[in-house]
Amino acid sequence: MAVRGRDVFTRYKKLILLLSKLVKIFPLRCRKKLFEHFRRTRGVKGIAIRYILLKSIAKKCGDNVSIHPDCYIFNADKLEIGDNVSIHPMCYIEAFGGLSIGNNVSIAHSVTLLTTGHQFDRYDIPIKDQRFFVEKIVIDDNVWLGAKVTVLCGNTINSGAVIGAGAVVTHDISENAVAVGAPAREIKKR
Repeated sequence: MAVRGRDVFTRYKKLILLLSKLVKIFPLRCRKKLFEHFRRTRGVKGIAIRYILLKSIAKKCGDNVSIHPDCYIFNADKLEIGDNVSIHPMCYIEAFGGLSIGNNVSIAHSVTLLTTGHQFDRYDIPIKDQRFFVEKIVIDDNVWLGAKVTVLCGNTINSGAVIGAGAVVTHDISENAVAVGAPAREIKKR
């Protein structure tokens, strides 16, 4: 039987938490740069380094958070993340507007979480020069975001929801719902 990551975490928890406290002697800017530097580091070593740094940067970071290689996480200091969360490779996470991820959440590869958006209502100004807006994303406990899901700002995905691969979440998703498509629509309860 394979060893689960949470078992390894439990075995080394005291050391990991100590290292997380020790790295706080470095300025936040330095810790963010280190987090970015170790983005591509593979294996258990990379997961451990990213966790230690994220724990020292995020507003809240629970136990056994696994950030796999090649994830782009911006404004991690505005991120709240619970226990037993896995974020798989090639995710793009922008937490500028606030991002809350609950416990036991699985985020598959290539998921995009955007807490910012562009205004585009004026014709006399290029869209890229118009104001942008920020709104928090909330992902409750026990949620699974399938591969290549996109969650746009201002939305809540309630507990127990499953978002199917490739879905684009443009509105709140109810508890225990299975949602698919672009835009995502609830097709059934689990």
